[in-house]
Amino acid sequence: AERLSLRGIEADWTTKPLEAENMAGEKHYDLALLDVKMPEVSGISLKKRLQSKCPGMKFIFLTGHGSEESYKAGASEAGAEYYLLKPLQIEELVTKIYAALGGDGGAGDE
Repeated sequence: AERLSLRGIEADWTTKPLEAENMAGEKHYDLALLDVKMPEVSGISLKKRLQSKCPGMKFIFLTGHGSEESYKAGASEAGAEYYLLKPLQIEELVTKIYAALGGDGGAGDE
């Protein structure tokens, strides 16, 4: 969140998926950056839950696990246009955030 803030992108964060769901119920977010493997629930499950609370929310998934084959399968299952392998460069993430939000250069609430 700090590194995104330095680039003009407002971001909140949590390491707890269920807390993320609660946060989305209290504040409008344009985009969620989710890890595929998280404690409590998977990123894919959390995406489905967030979509019901926040129609129109965009998603970017990160993963540090698996092969190119599992990467493609995960992207398909997630329904995610933006699915990035870790480690990644912050500028790559920023580019994907702007692209997911329509390329306007101003990401708004994250």
